[in-house]
Amino acid sequence: MAEKTLHAAVDLGASSGRVVLGRIGPDALELRQTARFPNGAVNLPDGLHWNLVGLYEHSLNGLTAAVRQAGDSGLTSVGIDSWAVDYGLLAGPDPSRMRLLGTPFHYRDERTVQGVERTHAVTPFAELYARNGLQFLPFNTLYQLAVEEQLEVTRRLLLIPDLLGYFLTGEQRTEATNASTTGLLNIQTGQWDAELIQRLGLDAELFAPVAAAGAALGRTRQELAPQLGGRRIPVTLVGSHDTASAVVGTPLSTPNSAYISCGTWGLAGLELGEPVVTEASRKANFTNEGGVDGRVRFLTNVMGTWLLSETLRAWEQQTGHAQDLPALLRAAGEVPASDVVTFDVQDPRFVPPGDMAARIAELCAEQQKPVPPAKPEMVRSIIESIATGFAQAMKSAAQLSGKPLDAVHMVGGGSLNALLCQATADRSGLPVLAGPVEATAIGNLLVQARAAGTITGELEDLRELITFTCQPTTYQPRH
Repeated sequence: MAEKTLHAAVDLGASSGRVVLGRIGPDALELRQTARFPNGAVNLPDGLHWNLVGLYEHSLNGLTAAVRQAGDSGLTSVGIDSWAVDYGLLAGPDPSRMRLLGTPFHYRDERTVQGVERTHAVTPFAELYARNGLQFLPFNTLYQLAVEEQLEVTRRLLLIPDLLGYFLTGEQRTEATNASTTGLLNIQTGQWDAELIQRLGLDAELFAPVAAAGAALGRTRQELAPQLGGRRIPVTLVGSHDTASAVVGTPLSTPNSAYISCGTWGLAGLELGEPVVTEASRKANFTNEGGVDGRVRFLTNVMGTWLLSETLRAWEQQTGHAQDLPALLRAAGEVPASDVVTFDVQDPRFVPPGDMAARIAELCAEQQKPVPPAKPEMVRSIIESIATGFAQAMKSAAQLSGKPLDAVHMVGGGSLNALLCQATADRSGLPVLAGPVEATAIGNLLVQARAAGTITGELEDLRELITFTCQPTTYQPRH
């Protein structure tokens, strides 16, 4: 086995995607981005969708660039991660050549409202939580399936990263960490809940076998060899839910460290050995999602930088020119604390795309709070409100798990926002260690390298490599 190996991570987020080439060894963790491309909702006449074909094309072009940059050494493997809950439907008699039925819906599409009502009429949420351990999110896969119109002609359902893996290899598997977000995986067995699936009127044959992160999916199709350096490259299943990979890539400094994977969403919680499925955790809307190596991601979703990015997008549409985010953040940092207004970032009105500043003003007026008068005040209000949501989530995670916290690690794009990191430290009363930004890609790559035998050990051993090569920025809480 080579001392160092090269791997490619396809890392797809809700607002952008990237392909990252990683050179991994027992004392080496080197990243190079080979492609970056936008992602987001496409508004079609029947609702919001993902441009899945475009994502596949961008990903394949990024892999082509990674192969070229790898040179004679070649890629040892490829791994794919993405956001959770969304899926594509496949039909056709030949499992290796099925056709895609339409364009996958976006989880922010409003169709799921009826799906919640229909599902809970069959199985109340309290029972669902006991079976799957998941917090209530109106867009979870089982709610989407309750309003799905093409199931009668569907032969297979694949979640987004598994679907892209199928496009690359022709092989069908459902990786366990993403499967755990569907609401259809049994929290105790880690397998599809056949009884629940039948009760909801679904066909068990829709769902591909569940496989753990680290398993081999297959090699890239022969038809892709000319584009990929003449080789059929192994594709390895990683923590295909991007948060699962991000947690692997978070260098937790102590056993009592919490994490926040901050991007469009802020996934805030703890890594545990066993799920916490109690009445208190259900009422607090905490989820038990699958982690790599059988770990449990005990967390809750907090509205993340989506609020800020949508606000900037609306301002750009209104003014006709781009907003200078660094300048706005500097100005926001100068706003006196006495002038900062906070609001509940979990309010349902913030889930769909739109003019967030107008919705914030509406919420403040309803609660008889002063409306932030200008852009710096609005940005500061958003930042402090997100930080308040994070602090509340950390406090609840500690209480529900019985695990005292001594630090918070923030990874992902939000870790670059110094104002958000400091506000989170101030409002939680805990030091915030920010970085690495590319935690998701790092976790993806490390699982691949371990599967290849380049590195060994438990998750703690993998994180030691991150600590050795990546130095976080520490924000101490201020009085």
